Amino acid sequence: MRDVIYLEQIEQAEALLKPQRIEVLRQLAEPRSCTEVAAALEQTPQRVHYHVKRLVEAGLATQVDQRRVRALTEGVYQATARAYWLSPALVGRLGLRRAQDELSLGYLLDLVEQVQSDIAGLDRTRPELPSLGVSGEIRVDPERRAEFFAELRTTLQDLFGRYGGASGDAFRLAVACYPHQEEQDE
Repeated sequence: MRDVIYLEQIEQAEALLKPQRIEVLRQLAEPRSCTEVAAALEQTPQRVHYHVKRLVEAGLATQVDQRRVRALTEGVYQATARAYWLSPALVGRLGLRRAQDELSLGYLLDLVEQVQSDIAGLDRTRPELPSLGVSGEIRVDPERRAEFFAELRTTLQDLFGRYGGASGDAFRLAVACYPHQEEQDE
């Protein structure tokens, strides 16, 4: 089972984006038969088999084994990945690309789309892909926001200047800074 499968075909998205199939796929995180999934979801085996068949056709699940149950042969299936990532290309770009204003939400969305596309294109069969993910929360008073953004830009430009030579392994560095929505206490 892979960690992530990047879905670029509309048929795969259509197969995945049905609530019943998502539930079946969750059950297939571990190898299971349609009968076992049906019992867990309180559905008929025939109904589950229909959904599993569509998931297999779309490459979202695979038959990993089969076993004899009484006089029948029963398939054992498993999801092909732990997560499925939908390509923004499935919807396509509506309208023109936003202006390259680095402080706009449109620019951030374009950046995230580029990062998603880049990650999807990596050779995930390599055992060690050197990468780094860092996430954190910073609190900035509104009157110091411009100062913070300027210092962040200067720091990153310094890194690009120091390590932006023509030799060595190429890495893409993308930094996203956006408002964090705090969860409301109920």
